[in-house]
Amino acid sequence: MTLNLRRLQADAADFAGQLDQLLSWEGVSSKEVQSSVDAIIQQVRSQGDSAVLELTQKFDRHPARTFAELEIPQSQLKAAFDSLPVARREALQAAAERVSRYHEKQKQGSWQYTEEDGTLLGQQVMPLDRVGVYVPGGKAAYPSSVLMNALPAKVAGVKEIIMVVPAPNGELNSLVLGAAWLCGVTRVFTLGGAQAVAALAYGTQTVPPVDKIVGPGNIFVATAKRAVFGKVGIDMIAGPSEILVVCDGQTDPDWIAMDLFSQAEHDEDAQSILVSWDKAYLDRVEASIQRLLPEMERRDIIATSLQERGALIEVASEQDALAMINRIAPEHLELSIADPEAWLPQIRHAGAIFMGRYTAEAVGDYCAGPNHVLPTSGTARFSSPLGVYDFQKRSSLIFCSPEGASELGRIAGELADGEALTAHARSARYRIQD
Repeated sequence: MTLNLRRLQADAADFAGQLDQLLSWEGVSSKEVQSSVDAIIQQVRSQGDSAVLELTQKFDRHPARTFAELEIPQSQLKAAFDSLPVARREALQAAAERVSRYHEKQKQGSWQYTEEDGTLLGQQVMPLDRVGVYVPGGKAAYPSSVLMNALPAKVAGVKEIIMVVPAPNGELNSLVLGAAWLCGVTRVFTLGGAQAVAALAYGTQTVPPVDKIVGPGNIFVATAKRAVFGKVGIDMIAGPSEILVVCDGQTDPDWIAMDLFSQAEHDEDAQSILVSWDKAYLDRVEASIQRLLPEMERRDIIATSLQERGALIEVASEQDALAMINRIAPEHLELSIADPEAWLPQIRHAGAIFMGRYTAEAVGDYCAGPNHVLPTSGTARFSSPLGVYDFQKRSSLIFCSPEGASELGRIAGELADGEALTAHARSARYRIQD
């Protein structure tokens, strides 16, 4: 198997257009998908459990005959955890501990201060009441997705975590169920697709409505999340996984090839890009890719991903590499260079930054600690990784003393007059003390 890898040069006259084409992603959504999702949401809203059961039987070929069979009891979750091989169970526990410890640092507390006249101002931080976690199923099982979505909610203080996970043909994954038990998930339903999102957003006779839905899924899930936003909160509309590796030419090329594979093996639409100012090194990495690819179990997926959306990009200098990072705004950024920390002040846009030759992006997917739910498709320009703050909400606190009411009433009254809002002005001025 020989790949036709895309090689780009940043100083080429048509490079900007080539890069735009490479990065282009229109994942959500086609008219056909949108129409299908809208119909599913309406069916779930009007028929509840019966619609969800029918759609689950249809799309997932689930053998359940009643809706009750779609819920996994806590006893079964614990049994799944206990059934795991010792090494796998210990790895899951170690990852959960690291993820929890990292997210504990993100907790925000309430605060307030009192001004000289006795006016109190502040902010009250409270967790959401109930959240829904969508865990992908089908092609692969993702216990790491359970950890990364449920644990920040748990750390934030969310009382109810409702998890949905598709079970094609009724098949369950013990590692995913065990992870749900370890994370303290409240209820688990074997639901997937747009019907699962609709059930979480609007509730059914059995599935309680949630305040926010988090977690990745296919195009139907992403389209449904966008459709129900406003009724509930969502984390983000996630595109395919992506990695940008910047290397100075001093890292083992086999390591870098495998780092590129690690994202490409997710699916055919994933994107893996290597940037370097060392042309000979790009040649060495390409040779490693060609040699190592036949060893990969998911080599066909990797090959399609690399040929369709991957690239090896030659730049003229480190400064050009930095400009490339901020232009791409990658989900995962590997700085496989001698002094990555020196680059940080100039990196404005990246979901997660993996620093140094020994830091593989793969450890971030599972157990480093930071969240692996990250902004994709350039949205790192304005979005951040999922965290505890996504499961908290903030209320402003305002208390006026008599003296403060007088001072603020004069200011507010004047500004309200300027906006011709008489009631606003009079309401504020009523409390002014002469």
